[in-house]
Amino acid sequence: MDLEDFIASNAPGEGREKFELENSKLLDIDVNGSVMAKAGSMIAYDGNLTFTGKSSAEGGAMGFIKEKVTSEGTPIMEVEGQGHLYVADQEKKIQPIQLDAGESITVNGEDVLAFETSVDYSIGTIGSIGGAQAGGLTNVYLEGPGMVAITTHGDPMVLAPPVKTDPQATVAWSSNLSPSISSDRSISDSIGQSSGETYQMAFDGGQGFVVVQPFEEGPQGTGA
Repeated sequence: MDLEDFIASNAPGEGREKFELENSKLLDIDVNGSVMAKAGSMIAYDGNLTFTGKSSAEGGAMGFIKEKVTSEGTPIMEVEGQGHLYVADQEKKIQPIQLDAGESITVNGEDVLAFETSVDYSIGTIGSIGGAQAGGLTNVYLEGPGMVAITTHGDPMVLAPPVKTDPQATVAWSSNLSPSISSDRSISDSIGQSSGETYQMAFDGGQGFVVVQPFEEGPQGTGA
């Protein structure tokens, strides 16, 4: 491949979608007004865009619009203006999802990449001692209408409840589900108290979905 071919084959596409995948790990957001994005996810932009929020040790130079006081937090910045915003997150695969009015999804705070400002959101935690020991899971509730983009390490799998999952491999779930943190003593006895598999997220009920990834998120997004 010569230089001209390299440039042409890797230039941004001419897509007309608000959220356009340039490849499986890079999202092009056509900003005409404002959009919310994970702090630190911007890799490039053109046009006239501004980034607002407050400084955070976890979020980097950009900061929080909302922050939950937890061990992890969910840093989200607001991007305003007109132009193209290019975002990515640690080479994770990006999953754009269109939420219709009234549709909602709850996402692990580590896995929220971006969403339109038409999407209502709130930040919470699964409050239990087990949850704190399993990683202090922060989650973001997103309700449409509007586009959202979440991230996964590798290709996700979508399961139906009832099901139990590793908290560090759990990406998202339908908002009608209220997971609880449980401890499996048999797993604890066989592999040790320090293992992440000691705690599971339990999703009960006959309706809904749970998204998991083939990777366990460790503290600050490192592998388990």
